Amino acid sequence: MNYQYFTSESVCAGHPDKVCDQISDAILDACLKQDSNAHTAIEALATINHLTLAGEVKIKPKVKIDYERIARQVIRDLDYTDDVYNFSYKSPILCLIHQQSPDIAIGVDSGGAGDQGMMFGYAATESSELMPLPIFLAHRLVEKIDEVRRNKIIPYLRPDGKSEIKVLYENGKPKGVECVVLAVPHDPKIPNSQLCDDLYQKVVLPVLEKYQLFCPKKKLVVNGTGKWEVGGPASDTGLTGRKIIVDTYGGMGRHGGGCFSGKEPTKVDRGGAYAARFIAKNVVAKGFANRCEVQVAYVIGQKEPLTKSLETFGTERVNKKKIEKFAWSLLDLSVGGIVRGLNLLHPIYRQTAAYGHFGRPGFPWEKIVS
Repeated sequence: MNYQYFTSESVCAGHPDKVCDQISDAILDACLKQDSNAHTAIEALATINHLTLAGEVKIKPKVKIDYERIARQVIRDLDYTDDVYNFSYKSPILCLIHQQSPDIAIGVDSGGAGDQGMMFGYAATESSELMPLPIFLAHRLVEKIDEVRRNKIIPYLRPDGKSEIKVLYENGKPKGVECVVLAVPHDPKIPNSQLCDDLYQKVVLPVLEKYQLFCPKKKLVVNGTGKWEVGGPASDTGLTGRKIIVDTYGGMGRHGGGCFSGKEPTKVDRGGAYAARFIAKNVVAKGFANRCEVQVAYVIGQKEPLTKSLETFGTERVNKKKIEKFAWSLLDLSVGGIVRGLNLLHPIYRQTAAYGHFGRPGFPWEKIVS
């Protein structure tokens, strides 16, 4: 880690791509609630006054899922309820979800991976949840933006928004915050100067002070073009799975390229990535290294991983063989072993689809073993 500065971004729950992620995962949760062995790959596309749902589902024959109702509820929950947004829970929906391919089902039903690919997990001692500090803070900022909007603390904010944070590093360790960038749509009657003041006092300072950090107001950038009145899918088309770096490590750790949302955990893009994070986090939590990255790779239809390996970037404190012995003892990395070991066949996925899949307590892949 030789960067002097590192910048990561996150997005609010009402960002168009996150609207789609949450719809995809809400449908997944509904399927798992009715059939814990359901298989899904759900995509959503949101644009001006329209939503399209597509993908594949395999579920018990008598189970009926009302995909459109689920999507409308998610959109409503995200406060897209005003006609001024040109997208709402009342917008037309086209549903093209169909039965899972029997060629894929052959491998999955026998306990194999639902697709091929490689996945990465990462952990570092930079934050309380063993996440890289830039993405950890970026998530906390957008969480706070959504909180002050929902609770009417800053009542003129509208759904959607982004954060970006630049962190200074010395000798591979974070030393301070150099710049914060926020973008939030708002009532046009509010001047940008007031928006900047309110976001600094009620979002930036509370978040940074909680972690004993500081950024002067002159280093805060708000709505870079100077104007943002209407956000959401009407201003920027949303798509499931497009925020894969936001979902993971903010660019600090590698990414295999597959998204998570809408996929149940036999799709190793998701299950494998969760397993890799679980192992990397526990290696760091054990004190064996300050940074750890784990790679796994799978072949469609096959149960066992093609590859399992880890890297500690020269930060290891014990023999590498001891680290590997510990790492591979933590979890059976077969497809079924991941699902069972992390208890993944439950409707827990909608809550993962905003503010990052990693670095938040409560998810089974975030558990630290004793």
